[in-house]
Amino acid sequence: MNQTIQDIIARRSVKKYLDQPVPTQLVEEIVKAGTYAPSGMNRQSAIILAVTNREMRDRLSRINLDIVTGKGLSTSSGHSDPFYGAPVVLVVLARQDSATRIYDGSLVMANLMLAAQSLGLGSCWIHRAKETFETAEGKQILRDLGYTDEYEGIGNCIIGYAAPDALKPQSPRKNDYVRWIK
Repeated sequence: MNQTIQDIIARRSVKKYLDQPVPTQLVEEIVKAGTYAPSGMNRQSAIILAVTNREMRDRLSRINLDIVTGKGLSTSSGHSDPFYGAPVVLVVLARQDSATRIYDGSLVMANLMLAAQSLGLGSCWIHRAKETFETAEGKQILRDLGYTDEYEGIGNCIIGYAAPDALKPQSPRKNDYVRWIK
């Protein structure tokens, strides 16, 4: 089996990270892989905010948690940090005027997670990017970065070094996942 397929099969959503920074070179490689995701008519409607600044990372985590708790919910593990301690957050946004924005951004997210796996890093898709950048604070963050309301949040890809006890065994694939039509 080739390495790409092995990485696809081995990838897991990691929800516990070591308190260890990710070298900038690895983040750059992951982000580059994200930019090569397919997109509708090659419009490349998505953008990636590569957040390695701890203050901004924590700010985005707080907004995300406020959205969850404001709905009377909790994170899937009851964790107070929706980013599970990951040091890097790759926020994927896409142009709202693109009919394929959700698909384009989702493909970018997949590339980011698979690239992280290939480099020995853990990753997880964290939801509520859309809601984060619909808040007044989220809109202000975008304005401060030079963007206006033309972008919609698609997902947050957290990356970092997985804690040794973070990797869960692979779940079996359901029996009716593929139906052959020959």
